[in-house]
Parts: sequence; structure tokens; C-alpha cells
Amino acid sequence: MSDGPSAGDRPTGGPPAPPEPPPSAEAVFGDAVELARRYVGRLATDGVTRGLIGPREVPRLWERHVLNSAAVAEAVPAGARVVDVGSGAGLPGIPLGLARPDVALTLVEPMARRVEFLEEAVGDLAPAAASWRVVRGRAEDRSVISAVGPVDVVTARAVAPLPRLVAWCRGLLRPGAQLVALVGSRALEELPQLLPELRAAGMRDIEPRAVGASLGDAATTVVVMTRAGH
Repeated sequence: MSDGPSAGDRPTGGPPAPPEPPPSAEAVFGDAVELARRYVGRLATDGVTRGLIGPREVPRLWERHVLNSAAVAEAVPAGARVVDVGSGAGLPGIPLGLARPDVALTLVEPMARRVEFLEEAVGDLAPAAASWRVVRGRAEDRSVISAVGPVDVVTARAVAPLPRLVAWCRGLLRPGAQLVALVGSRALEELPQLLPELRAAGMRDIEPRAVGASLGDAATTVVVMTRAGH
């Protein structure tokens, strides 16, 4: 009589193992590549169990999420004060911050369980994240605007349609500040029709920009715009 299924026959359960970094990860993150690996491991485990990342996304965390987000660095000026709104699991903010240690990073997120994840992730990424901040709230909240302070760049990834995103971020976008939004193909198709509305909302120099061309499947497009005024 059999003693039961062998260890190899038993279902393992649990989330899939974190994927290994592709060769391009070291070029993007440099000395911080091991921290990026640690962050991917957290996304693949805590991120899945807390509902921030779908289990099917785990095998493509590097290309579709982390390197895709880090590509935004090409559109961010040196030494910028960056605020990532609706940060969720920390995308694009955390990969951007790891790829660009020169930026000052604030992650803004209204949902408590996501804020808890962000705070734990930031605490785990020291020393690279030693100066990063997590602020709970919505971009349009006065308390958030006050807590964040002066901003050079606001980033967002699939948070809302562009006109709504601009309206939410208006208080953060002082004259001369830039909004860098990771968008999908549909938003790019709609951009020409949205230009009058975005300009009426006080935005100028509105244009799509391809980033991450050397990253293969992680290449993406952002829409960059600047708040008008002096």
C-alpha cells in the first residue's frame, strides 16, 4: 500500500517564484540592481497576497512593470523633486527612484493597505530609499499638497484619463512643473482630441515621448506636459 503521493507529486501552492532579472536590469539599476531584485521579490509575494499584483503578472514583473517604470527616468530632469501619485504598489515611483538616485521621491497613495505595503517596501530598500517619503492621501487633498511641498515632476501610471489626472494634480503642478504620465495605446490615440482640453486646463508643451528603447519589451511611451505660467 502506498504511503501517499511523493513530495514531487504534491501541489506546491502559493504564488509563483519571483522571476530572475534580465540582463538589461543591471544597466538600468547599476549598484541598486540587488535592491530592485528585492523589490520584485516583494511584489511577487506580498504584492500578490495583498491584491496589488495579479498572480499572472509575476512572470513578467521585470519587463511589464519594473523596467517599464524605470524607463520613465529618461523623461525626468536631473535632481528633480518627483511625486508619484496613485502609487499603488510603487509603480512607477520605486523603480524610477532606484534607477535615479539623484531624484527626491515622494509616493502618494490614498488606500491604507497600499500605503502599508509602500512603507514596508521603502523601509526594506535602504539605503537607496533613505530619503524617500510615503504620504497617504489623494493628490488633490490640501493636506497632501502641503506635505509634499515644491514639486518638479509628477509621475503617474494608469491612474486616470489625462484631463482628470491633470485636474487631480493641479495643486501639485506649480507653474513650470511637469506631468509625466505612463499611458496605454488608447490614450495615445485620443491625445490629439484631448489637446484643447489639456491646454484649457493650463498645460503646454504636451507631447508623447518614447522611452526605454534599449529595453526591448519594457519600452514604453509617456505623455509629458508642463504647467503654464511663471
